[in-house]
Amino acid sequence: MSKKVLSTKYQPQEVEAGKYEQWLEKGVFKPSENPNAEPYSIVIPPPNVTGKLHLGHAWDVTLQDMIIRQKRMQGFDTLWLPGMDHAGIATQAKVEARLREQGISRHDLGREKFLEKTWEWKEEYASHIREQWGKMGVSVDYSRERFTLDEGLNTAVNKVFVKLYEKDLIYRGEYIINWDPVAQTALSDIEVIHKDVQGAFYHVEYPVVGSDERVEIATTRPETMLGDTAIAVHPEDERYQHLIGKTVLLPLMNREIPVVADEYVEREFGTGVVKITPAHDPNDFEVGNRHDLERLNVMHKDGSINANGGKYEGMDRFQARKEVVKDLKEQGYLIKVEEHLHSVGHSERSGAVVEPYLSTQWFVRMEPLAKQAIDNQKTDDAVEFFPPRFNDTFITWMENVHDWVISRQLWWGHQIPAWYHKETNEVYVGEEAPSDIENWERDEDVLDTWFSSALWPFSTMGWPEETNDLKRYFPTNTLVTGYDIIFFWVSRMIFQSLEFTGERPFKNVLMHGLIRDPEGRKMSKSLGNGIDPMDVIEEYGVDALRWFLANGSAPGQDVRYIPEKLASAWNFINKIWNASRYVLMNVDDMTLEEVQIGDDMSLADRWILSRLQSVTENVTRLFDKFEFGEAGRVLYHFIWDDYCDWYIEMTKENLQDVSTDNTTTKSILVYVLDQFLRLLHPIMPFVTEEIWQQIAPADESIVVSNYPTVQDKFIDKDSEEAMTKLIDIIRSVRQIRNEMNTPLSKAVDLYIKVTDESDRNVLEENIAYIQRFCNPEHLEIGSEVETPSEVVTQTLPFAQVLMPLEGLIKIEDEIKRLEQEKAKLEKEVERLVKKLGNENFVKKAPEAVVNEERAKEADYNKQLTAVTERIAELKAL
Repeated sequence: MSKKVLSTKYQPQEVEAGKYEQWLEKGVFKPSENPNAEPYSIVIPPPNVTGKLHLGHAWDVTLQDMIIRQKRMQGFDTLWLPGMDHAGIATQAKVEARLREQGISRHDLGREKFLEKTWEWKEEYASHIREQWGKMGVSVDYSRERFTLDEGLNTAVNKVFVKLYEKDLIYRGEYIINWDPVAQTALSDIEVIHKDVQGAFYHVEYPVVGSDERVEIATTRPETMLGDTAIAVHPEDERYQHLIGKTVLLPLMNREIPVVADEYVEREFGTGVVKITPAHDPNDFEVGNRHDLERLNVMHKDGSINANGGKYEGMDRFQARKEVVKDLKEQGYLIKVEEHLHSVGHSERSGAVVEPYLSTQWFVRMEPLAKQAIDNQKTDDAVEFFPPRFNDTFITWMENVHDWVISRQLWWGHQIPAWYHKETNEVYVGEEAPSDIENWERDEDVLDTWFSSALWPFSTMGWPEETNDLKRYFPTNTLVTGYDIIFFWVSRMIFQSLEFTGERPFKNVLMHGLIRDPEGRKMSKSLGNGIDPMDVIEEYGVDALRWFLANGSAPGQDVRYIPEKLASAWNFINKIWNASRYVLMNVDDMTLEEVQIGDDMSLADRWILSRLQSVTENVTRLFDKFEFGEAGRVLYHFIWDDYCDWYIEMTKENLQDVSTDNTTTKSILVYVLDQFLRLLHPIMPFVTEEIWQQIAPADESIVVSNYPTVQDKFIDKDSEEAMTKLIDIIRSVRQIRNEMNTPLSKAVDLYIKVTDESDRNVLEENIAYIQRFCNPEHLEIGSEVETPSEVVTQTLPFAQVLMPLEGLIKIEDEIKRLEQEKAKLEKEVERLVKKLGNENFVKKAPEAVVNEERAKEADYNKQLTAVTERIAELKAL
């Protein structure tokens, strides 16, 4: 990272080339190993090894990298632990699709060979992900990289399963679960996406055995009638009291099924009679348990009808629906069909319509685990959510959580550590296989991917072993993740960590939103509106992408991908680049070691140093609150407005004067450049390193430089106030020139009327700036200035800026302009009077806010008085 002359234009590809590899070679991303440093750790939300990273991942890792880079610079012993997720269903589906292209299936290969193919897939896509992490500049410690299926995590998963089983928090049972007929596996509730689908209510009559009476039921899934084992009525429904205990004939199947009374039935809904299919509906399952009804499964795992479906055997469930309806109509059982828009569950992974399905699965008993998590949120060790509203989301879900089905009918994943005796009904659960293994068969199912991911914060640190990393870096400090997986992952990490370590897994959770397209739509393959972050980097550079992502929204909010904002980000970096290039060309190769800030400072010097302290304090505070967009705004205005547009311009005259000692000016240019590069570094790591190398000591990296802190000796509020007034004067003159279409190159007479002696002194002491930026031919400053009768006026709270109208504008036009300004000021005064007259505002708003509004009112009134007086003067001419 040697010094070199900056090119005339910011070229991101040139700037980024080789830097990441240099950082890795220097080992700057590893923990400091300073035993006196406070540890700060983050574990990366592990991306799935199913493909390349998308823009949402880029946002996620950018926010994490910003946090860890800042903490590293602040002297923390930082660990950012990387890793990836095996993503059971998704990865197996990808590998099976690849095999189908080769004309083979996993069953042709067998479990062992198929898993070999899947591990090959994992290595292929893991390398893609690492490459993209490198492009994004993520400062992770690769020596600690983990994978949810690695040996250590498998040990942790098995221990957790066994411990929960021994505490009766894991059990095996026959229940209605969400079944994906395409992937042929169970799904948890949150792996089901509900979509509104146009369906129908099919009204069907069931004959009452031994009478001419028929009862009407309505169903949206007539194919499940084949598995009906009862119909139910409410026990207090007078219409059907006489039917309770009787039987009805199941249409098409000619089976007699009982009429049962159950409070589950809503008397006011429909006809008050419902069909009961215990093997194909979760509510019917519970009714069936209460009445000891048979559970008659009429479907195969692929969604086709099995032998219990009679003549419909072998048909796909939706084909069977058509045939059942056709037969019901022909046989006189179908009364009517009503179109009906209803919510239907779809598999998150395969997109298939989910089938409620009777199956023997493994479950986690959630009630005690959820209670523990809820109770912890009432303590000092609660997980703090940013923004706080997501705590309510978390609590609500935990209060209403169902038992978690954790077994999956897959090969890729953590195989369940349970064995079944070949001759008895005995079940053995253990971390190791039974000693007489020849008498046992292992459960072929694997665990839900989220089961292993739920252990991520502590299993990656070496748990269940008491490793040094676990003792030092757990609990972790901050989790950064999208709000869309608060149920899938965040909640599960919290309750598993509390159960197995007795501690929260992280102190803070920063929730970000989703990346949406310019129209606000979610990015998806089906819409074809996805954006590859690598393409963005190719066009604008990674620092521009990171700046856009960091400043795109507030915590918890979605962000729209707008290409124009990427162009603006590049433009901002180019501004920094050009300003840095100017400084480097004018400070005679000065480095940070040569900076000497003496007492011979100008107003501009004192102002920029004082402004820097305010910016440092605000950016640090906003980073601590994860309000990166606001932090970016503060940095942007300081760099673009204060440093580039004002301070650099104000130094030019001094630097061009070879007769004076300008060491202090050069030192401040370099010092402020250094400080804002450090403040920017967490957001823009590459360009800040490139520029910083030109002023830094040899072989040092900005990555491990000290983060700026407020230097009290440079705080100078008087200079800030004075400089603000000077800038206001210059801006007023520019505005008049702009309105009068008078270029700066044309010298004009200028009068500045001030009433306060201290304001006059400030302006006179810095008259050189006024002359440089305003180009007056004649300049007067004072409380009483004699001006020509016709002048154009700009009114400020502390002064009036007057420029003779002769040759510029007509007096009538100036009166008209001033009257428009007066009207605006009157509106502002009226608004503030109303606001400050509101007792609720004055009582509830912070005192500082109220005082600020009162100060605004006073300023506007001063300006209004001055404008009114000036209008009167002009009209009197």
